[in-house]
Amino acid sequence: MNAIDMAIRAAAADITLSGVTKAYDAEATVIPAMDVELRAGEFTVVLGPSGCGKSTLLQMIAGLERVSGGRILIGGREVQDLEPKHRGCAMVFQNYALYPHMSVFDNIAYSLKVSGMAKAERAERVGAVAKMLGLADYLSRKPGQLSGGQRQRVAIGRAIVREPGVLLFDEPLSNLDAQLRHDMRVELAELHRRIGATTVFVTHDQVEAMTLADRILILNKGRIEQFDTPKAIYHHPASVFVAKFIGAPPMNILPVSGDGAMLRLADGQVVAEAPLTGAYQLGIRPEDILIGGQGVGQPPALNAALRFREDLGSHAILAAELGESLVRIATPFGVEISDHSQLTLHFPASRLHLFDAASGGAIPGALGAN
Repeated sequence: MNAIDMAIRAAAADITLSGVTKAYDAEATVIPAMDVELRAGEFTVVLGPSGCGKSTLLQMIAGLERVSGGRILIGGREVQDLEPKHRGCAMVFQNYALYPHMSVFDNIAYSLKVSGMAKAERAERVGAVAKMLGLADYLSRKPGQLSGGQRQRVAIGRAIVREPGVLLFDEPLSNLDAQLRHDMRVELAELHRRIGATTVFVTHDQVEAMTLADRILILNKGRIEQFDTPKAIYHHPASVFVAKFIGAPPMNILPVSGDGAMLRLADGQVVAEAPLTGAYQLGIRPEDILIGGQGVGQPPALNAALRFREDLGSHAILAAELGESLVRIATPFGVEISDHSQLTLHFPASRLHLFDAASGGAIPGALGAN
């Protein structure tokens, strides 16, 4: 670790939410009841669709929203009744929230100045942060003279200059174009490695979640659907919601029924051998479906009709009608398949996921991938 890293590295703090609820009135409960522990120094991404409660969760940790019930502990200290400035957190907002009339230096130094830090120490601290973030040559500029990526770096600099134990990010990359988002993901990962603060990052973008997170907390209507590593969530989704939310294209979900020996589609085609009865939902990732000769020795074979294809350069996505469902298949570059052709598909047993038809929850051990 170099001198710059040492100058701004803070002691990371764990975060515990115990029975935390948030309701605006009797009919508007955003977070029903949440129990979760975020490890010190971990990069946690909170992922979910719009309105699922992820920003509310972040704001409750920061102290910008009061909890309706339960306890929040940061570093073992109860903070739910403390003002934001006493929680040891720093937050980076989606819209940067910079002072347009102040220079980059003054924006980064603002919280230090308010706290009464000596001018020389402020200058040293801001200089270290600016060098780390590639802003050393822009300290005299105003936010309006910067690019979107540079403004985001200033917002991050303003947060980390305080040496917080917890860094909170509320969809910080959503206003950037695709290339800048990619570049900033790389920078954020490197920044976390260097400063070590516990990081909670809210997003609706699964690419950000999969590439940045140590663990992903997936929310749905204020409830935790799954909290695990990106790899575990992708390969072992806990529910249909998670399976369909993670992946591009998402996992194919097909209604099937068991007759005690086989699982069948609505049209009677056999998709798997299994001693199950009743209705289920079967899942398989697009890249796990095999076509034609690729599936030799991997019965059963399924008959499907190609409806359209999307060529994406490195690979293609096929949409095929299988029984009463439309399935998507990812194929490598160079696989020749004519439009509107009949396809023979194979679902490897080791890649199948089974979910309860009513609740959508995964059924562990029922099939190969669960």
